[in-house]
Amino acid sequence: MIELVAFDMAGTTIDDHGLVYVALADAVVETGASLADDDLQNWMGTDKVAAITALMRLGGVEPEAPRVAAAFDRFKQILGDSYRAHPPVGLPGVEELFRQLAARGVAVALTTGFSDDVAGPLLESLGWSAGSGCSHLLDAVVTTSHVVRGRPAPYLIHHAMERVGAADVSTVLAVGDTVVDLLAAHHAGVRGIGVLTGGLTRAELAEHPHHAILDSAADLLTLSALF
Repeated sequence: MIELVAFDMAGTTIDDHGLVYVALADAVVETGASLADDDLQNWMGTDKVAAITALMRLGGVEPEAPRVAAAFDRFKQILGDSYRAHPPVGLPGVEELFRQLAARGVAVALTTGFSDDVAGPLLESLGWSAGSGCSHLLDAVVTTSHVVRGRPAPYLIHHAMERVGAADVSTVLAVGDTVVDLLAAHHAGVRGIGVLTGGLTRAELAEHPHHAILDSAADLLTLSALF
């Protein structure tokens, strides 16, 4: 019996119009680094400071701490401006899925490569909150502000388990649209579910450890054997 489903945010449960990709790319390029599309894709879903550090280095710019901090601040500024101009929305069927899971006694958590100061306003704009009781859509939100390392490390998932009281990894699913989502699930010892709403193809996701690949997170309950 599944006790917890930990979902990624942008690209999995939230349609942010791809703006996080654009903001990250712009912030890195503004440092003087060159940027290859493959490198950007490889770092999506990860902690954004770690991504900026790696992409600067790959692009030929030494990622000194002050430069990285400035680029991260710039990333947040670009993303905030973009979200105000083009507000993100929940992907179709996701809110109803959350409610259906809750009705079955399954906890719902969001995990993300965003820090608190990015994730908080984004969730507030959607009207999504975490807590106990039917007034909250979510049971927990875990950001990179809460762990020592983001994906593909397992800590976001394990912290979500701790928050909701799930002790057995066999009762946990992790759902995401990127390779690092699947790798984090694998490292955490939980079943990883890939979804195609973030831009990667079924074949690209299938190269990595997974339990299933779905068109959308909203299709999760079609895996009836798990529920």
